[in-house]
Amino acid sequence: MRAVAEALVDREEIAAELERARAEFHELLARGAAADFDRPSNGTRWTNEQLLFHMVFGFMVVARLLPLVRALGRLPAPVSRSYAWLLDAVTTPFHAINYRGSCVAARVYNRKRMAGQCDRVIARLQRKLAAEPEKNFRLAMHFPVRWDPFFTDYMTLEAVYRYPTKHFDFHRRQLTID
Repeated sequence: MRAVAEALVDREEIAAELERARAEFHELLARGAAADFDRPSNGTRWTNEQLLFHMVFGFMVVARLLPLVRALGRLPAPVSRSYAWLLDAVTTPFHAINYRGSCVAARVYNRKRMAGQCDRVIARLQRKLAAEPEKNFRLAMHFPVRWDPFFTDYMTLEAVYRYPTKHFDFHRRQLTID
């Protein structure tokens, strides 16, 4: 038996952070002029529009990671450790695909369409968060730490729910829309 009781996950805090990012995203889109979206971002090879899509993509990735954590988190740790090792081994092609994918996707989910995608994916994450059984938040798996500065070696489901707003806030500082 554990000596310290595990704290309940603060779903309201996570949901509020998701909502804050959604509202800020809309504000950025409304504030930007056409020339702002075509301007290079600060510290990336993306334009502001491409980086904005990449920020939405962070939320989309989490929607796909949740079932993976639920599944691998029930298996012995060496399974997810091996999976993370394999993903880390292909970091170079991952970064190339991540970059080019956001460039291409921003043509489809451009500044006129990405707000809707942002709304849908965040609403989906909020619904999943609200319905998540408390015991699932203890599930965890190893992650490819070379893929993203906000991936840690071993992440719980709660940490995965918290990831996209960290990713959003980091890239928000790289935008040159202001």
